[in-house]
Amino acid sequence: MAKSALGCALALGLAGCSGANGRSEGAALAPGHPRIVSLNPCTDAVLAEVSAPGQLLAISSYSHDPSSTSMGLAEASRYRGVSGSVEEIAALDPQVVVASSFLPPTTLHALEDLGIRVVREPIVTDVAGAKAQIRTLAALTGERAAGERLVARIDTALADSAPPPGWKPVPALVWQSAGLVAGNDALVMDLVRHAGFTNAAAARGLGQADYLPLEQVLADPPGVIFAAGNPLAEEDRVLRHPALAELDHTARFSLSRSLLWCAGPTVPRLLDRMADARRSLAHGSTAKGAGE
Repeated sequence: MAKSALGCALALGLAGCSGANGRSEGAALAPGHPRIVSLNPCTDAVLAEVSAPGQLLAISSYSHDPSSTSMGLAEASRYRGVSGSVEEIAALDPQVVVASSFLPPTTLHALEDLGIRVVREPIVTDVAGAKAQIRTLAALTGERAAGERLVARIDTALADSAPPPGWKPVPALVWQSAGLVAGNDALVMDLVRHAGFTNAAAARGLGQADYLPLEQVLADPPGVIFAAGNPLAEEDRVLRHPALAELDHTARFSLSRSLLWCAGPTVPRLLDRMADARRSLAHGSTAKGAGE
């Protein structure tokens, strides 16, 4: 660990290193509102909504990257971005670090040795898990009411995006960068099913992150393709191949990749997008532009 960062953390008793704005971050927080650093782009977005002003000291640098963020870049820019090194975390003087379940053991032990509590959140795979994670993080921040407001937004979106009576579920393919598909155990597919679709990839025997080539899609097209790739990336050219436009009975919709991975504020946005797609199908539309 760099001497300057470790000296700041230890000499001040983990209680007063300056933040980016030159003041001690979170110094005036009420009891029960620990100072937090988030290292996970999914928890970044939730904590930004369920923390008190000054409580969230930093978020992961992934949230400052348009290719990996699950929150708006303008919102992310309000917070310092960190790469996750022990040195930079210690310099911020957090009481709690929130990370994914993939946090390296060496980082975990180093943070705990400094007296920093580490909370590791798993990948959420369904709506129930999404709500539970929000409530867990809101309890951690001491802002339970804010967590319930976010859960209420999800409940409203669930009600608003539910298919009408008599709707027959449509086979849908969530086709991601480089031709990968979403499996049944992914949160996005739980939401897709809720909105009135079935998993066309699972019907082919494919699971999360399996590869589906263009030729197979053209030979046996689904009712809907949700293309969630980078429109400028060479490896994602399969998702926009001209042959797809020749599929008369397949509707195509672009889907922002920022909606795919995380539970939290992205859930209502994804549900709204799914409902818009279903309504377009009901009106006979076969292709739509990029959507959030």
